[in-house]
Amino acid sequence: MVREIVHLQVGSCGNNIGSKFWEVISDEHGIDFASGLYCGDSNLQLERIEVYYNEVAAGRYVPRAILADMEAGALDCVRASAIGSIFRPDNFIFGSESSGNNWAKAHYGPGAELSNVIIDLARKEAESCDVLQGFQMSHSIGGGSGSGLGVLLCKKLKDLYQDRLQATFTVYPSPKVSDTIVEPYNSVLSMAQLVENCDICVNIDNEALYDICTQTLKIANPSFSDLNHIIGFLMTGTTCGFRFPGQLNADYRKMAVNLICFPRLHFFLTSFAPLTSRLVADYRQVTVPNLTHQCFSQRNMMCAVDPSTGKYLTACITYRGDVCSQDVDETLMKMLDKNASNFVDWIPNNIKSSICDVTHKRLNMSAIFLGNSTAIVEMFKRIDDQFTSLFRRRAFVHWYVAAGLQLEDFRECEALVNDLVESFQQFSESNVEEFEDDDADADLE
Repeated sequence: MVREIVHLQVGSCGNNIGSKFWEVISDEHGIDFASGLYCGDSNLQLERIEVYYNEVAAGRYVPRAILADMEAGALDCVRASAIGSIFRPDNFIFGSESSGNNWAKAHYGPGAELSNVIIDLARKEAESCDVLQGFQMSHSIGGGSGSGLGVLLCKKLKDLYQDRLQATFTVYPSPKVSDTIVEPYNSVLSMAQLVENCDICVNIDNEALYDICTQTLKIANPSFSDLNHIIGFLMTGTTCGFRFPGQLNADYRKMAVNLICFPRLHFFLTSFAPLTSRLVADYRQVTVPNLTHQCFSQRNMMCAVDPSTGKYLTACITYRGDVCSQDVDETLMKMLDKNASNFVDWIPNNIKSSICDVTHKRLNMSAIFLGNSTAIVEMFKRIDDQFTSLFRRRAFVHWYVAAGLQLEDFRECEALVNDLVESFQQFSESNVEEFEDDDADADLE
């Protein structure tokens, strides 16, 4: 049975990466951008097309997507792009006033009014589904709309659909790729909401994407288009098991059950393989061991952290292409034996693997990796330190207070993020003997 997903893309960054996602999966499913008609060459392309598309009159396929922003600029760019005409015109939702990079304005001010319109539209899309799997969102938490409005939508959807999963592809700020001074405020305020109201957070760090472009892909001056292209590979790889039949069925719930050992620890490191520059593409050897090694390599991680500084609680690798399951099992067993110290010892068999027979359009074999690693606290600490540096002096706080946020809200959000960091560190340092039932009960509360 096909289980449908409603996709939301919020803010300028969210709409840019979301549009890249639809561009790539439309190409993979053989959907023509201009007409929305199927022009593929394989029945596999249509077998699970309903996961992300609605079939309407005359055999046209329309993305089950809602595109939202506080102002029309980013949405006008999407509408004018090659992929723009495939979206339902009524699903472009925008306001008349910019958030001004202010989380509070997008969360409490004009964004709150706009959220009601978006939720009504999401409800209509959900009601048209036979079996709703959940909601998926692409957004950034450094600016205003993607952070303030994005997490507000997460909260409202959680209240309406408590039994459905919510997954986000969340872009975190970076000093290397940044145009907003108040990013630490927006990020911490958003992270506190994602802890409470989201089920799966796939974390993407602009700094790591920048390093991948410059060091691995050898792009001298990466643009946002280059960064979005990598995220497009990540999103399509993560969802390929939902969109195509494979040796094992997959959906967001199975992913969550295997990766999330405690409710609040749902923030994942991610990587994609193979990543090589065009100059050496013809000289690379793409095998299951090679892909697996790259997936665990810091150079391929899309978060600017060193995985060796923490431990993996759980991990998931999805292989695409003509891959033998025996090769996968043997490779992962060898990898676990060799790197046992990088995994917690109180979770046996903590790597889930799946295989999708349908290859990526441009790659005969590839792999996507999601890891629930305690090393992610590096990124959280980096943002929290920047937040503390600003908030200690109450810099820029008046803009947020004027938009409806209280000083106590800042303190509560900072405390939530600090608790999240402590939770990750607690399970990183514990072992089988030290782990007590009381600790587990406390984390579940």
